Amino acid sequence: MTDLILVTGASGFVGKWCVVKLLEKGYRVRGTVRSEAKAAQVRETVGALVGAEAMARLDLVQADILDDKGWPEAMAGVAAVMHVATVIRGDEPRDQSLVIRPALEGTERILKATHAAGIKRLIVTSSIATVGYGHGHTTGTRTYDETHFTNLDNMRWTWAYCIGKTKAERLAWSLAKDFGLDMTTIHPGAIIGPALDEDASISVGMVGGLLDNSTPALPSNGFSIVDVRDVADMHVAALEKPESIGQRYLATAEYMPFPEVGRVVQELYPDRKIVNRAAPDWAIRLVAMFGGPARQIINDIGNVKIFDGRKGEALMGHAYIPARQSIKDTAEAYIRFGLKLKIS
Repeated sequence: MTDLILVTGASGFVGKWCVVKLLEKGYRVRGTVRSEAKAAQVRETVGALVGAEAMARLDLVQADILDDKGWPEAMAGVAAVMHVATVIRGDEPRDQSLVIRPALEGTERILKATHAAGIKRLIVTSSIATVGYGHGHTTGTRTYDETHFTNLDNMRWTWAYCIGKTKAERLAWSLAKDFGLDMTTIHPGAIIGPALDEDASISVGMVGGLLDNSTPALPSNGFSIVDVRDVADMHVAALEKPESIGQRYLATAEYMPFPEVGRVVQELYPDRKIVNRAAPDWAIRLVAMFGGPARQIINDIGNVKIFDGRKGEALMGHAYIPARQSIKDTAEAYIRFGLKLKIS
């Protein structure tokens, strides 16, 4: 491969794996990072996995999705863009703009820079948060697919990440149409799997919190789990397959209730005492009224949201990594880095 692919947010959990997968397939890659310290970390981490020959095809540049500086240079000579960079927090900030602004302003900046550089192909990392909410689903089980769009106006409980990602996706499709961009969006669920260093996803804490006992009790709700390696594979498959243009793809392997995640971790580590106390639904609802982490799961309490990932699986061309394997690999990485993963 000789094409140069730009990956925004190359130091993030998904970003690093996208860089790895692209390098392994022979692409030249330019990744954006916010600082030289981040760049050094990416070089060390990715280099240990792909080797010197592949690293010769990696270029890292400084650019921030909240600043115009550096983007024309980052886009120069690029054949396609993977916009992966985002802001994810484990809590619900009092100032929601801390999450919403990077999602919305960052997406607008990247699409405008892509268009200005004459680049046509764009892969955007979105979320199931833009799919399965605001549909009046409070009890029972319902299945969602790529035809569903979150309705923010119909949500009793909103959270910053959902607002930011949903508005950003709507803006992205509008700008892509205006600019004539060939865009694809990827919508992962709870992303776990092997962290490559201490810069990992907030979802990794779902497993890590069980291992280090920072999770006091288990809420009843479940998660649509997906392995980070599959998320990266789906980005690369979208890039390489023209039929993905104009399409949305769910990246969701399987639904697993949080108590089941706890049982799997306990089976994997029988010598560790893994929390098995249940958090009552009423307690989650009460706490969510005051914000905090509970606000991010309150819409999933008392109901089951199944996100049908078969379309994304077909795009990848291989089966999803089973959730149990992803949990195992997540736990091993969490322990390897001393139970001190830096979430960003």
